[in-house]
Amino acid sequence: MSEVVQARSLPSTETLPWVRATTSRSGRDAPTRPVSTWRVVGAMALGTLVVLLLVGVVGSLAASKLAGREAVRDAARDTSTLADVVVTPTLTDRLRTGDPASVRAMDRAIRAHVLGPSYVRVKIWTPEGRIVYSDDARLIGSRFDLGEEERAVLRHPVTRAEISDLQRPENALERGQGKLLEVYRPVWSPDGSPLLFETYSPYDDVTARAGRMWRGFAGVTLSSLLALILLLTPVVWGLLRRVRQAQQQREMLLQRAVEVSTEERRRIAATLHDGPVQELAAASFVAAGAAEKARTAGRPELADDLKQVSRVVRGGIASMRSLLVDIYPASLSSSGLAVALQDLTTALRGRGIDVHVDIGEAAVAMLDPRQERLVYRVAHEVLLNTMRHAGAHAAWMTLRVEGADLVVLELADDGVGFDAGAVLAAPPEGHFGLRLLGDSTSDAGADLLVASAPGAGTRWRLTVPAIEATPAG
Repeated sequence: MSEVVQARSLPSTETLPWVRATTSRSGRDAPTRPVSTWRVVGAMALGTLVVLLLVGVVGSLAASKLAGREAVRDAARDTSTLADVVVTPTLTDRLRTGDPASVRAMDRAIRAHVLGPSYVRVKIWTPEGRIVYSDDARLIGSRFDLGEEERAVLRHPVTRAEISDLQRPENALERGQGKLLEVYRPVWSPDGSPLLFETYSPYDDVTARAGRMWRGFAGVTLSSLLALILLLTPVVWGLLRRVRQAQQQREMLLQRAVEVSTEERRRIAATLHDGPVQELAAASFVAAGAAEKARTAGRPELADDLKQVSRVVRGGIASMRSLLVDIYPASLSSSGLAVALQDLTTALRGRGIDVHVDIGEAAVAMLDPRQERLVYRVAHEVLLNTMRHAGAHAAWMTLRVEGADLVVLELADDGVGFDAGAVLAAPPEGHFGLRLLGDSTSDAGADLLVASAPGAGTRWRLTVPAIEATPAG
């Protein structure tokens, strides 16, 4: 169906850039989706796994540090006990001078009561850095510089523990035994001379203790988390069921609201059509007949007034019918898209705007009902803006097939135009419907473009991916 008038050419918008009116999905809220029980349960499981991993890492670090401190404290305590119970009673003044008998006595005591799995090396130092005893005889008599920590212990008696630096020269014979914990404290010979008592312990004890503490900590933590999950699962399941029910009720209410709105619009349109429109039509005929009678009776002034009344009534009827099309386009469902689009031009023609229409039947056949409603809505909104804001003398509307699977609706006018980018970015009052139109177009998978500039008219282009109509039979 077409009504093509070639008396006027299209407005000069071909050189203007297209501005996309379709809004992207990422710029708007995503549509509401039904709550998936398994999705929520999966999220809970993933969250629980993350918590367990976090607890594991943090707990492991905390247990390691705590176990390290405890092991160091125990080693310091044990070394201090050995110094008081084993070393001090065996220590003689002659040990400082390297007396063989004193060295042998100390060696017997150390091997009998100290060396073993817990201690792999023992040294006794003078404040000058000379080793006067070691379970490894090769070290006896050697001299090394004491570190600041060792000298501080001799000045201020205390037991100190630290990880042994096996790269220091005095620790050359301890290399190859793994990580060692070094503990030292001062002891005194019978004449009151200070010496430094030093033990070396395998660091495996610290690691083993950390493991034991972690296993205990992990067992309590994991069992608590699992118990919490078991308690929360039925609660979450029940909440999800209630949320799904609420969503279903909401969807039903929305659907019902749409149906009620459609029914109410249909009822209002029918009431207006069968009541005021018919009465106004009858009044128009009566006024026109009365005008002829008055003119025949020689009363031209009254005839002119009655004729003017008839024109005003007919204008009211045209406006009322245009309003009926806006309220409920019955022709879209009853007569099809082509007739409905033609009906949209009635209001523009009533305003004195020339409308040129070219609707391809092949294009209509390639649209499904949902796409037909989209095309109708875009045409309705654009033509409504043309009538209200454009100040146009002519408008054009074409619906055609482009390529193999695209249906294109183009609408143009020779009106005042507008700054398309600015209006779409910040719609002024009266133009906000264009933003909503872009949202609807995006939801339908179509694309809406506009080309306009002040004084250059306006051109709209809606591109819809077509669905081939199934041939009858």
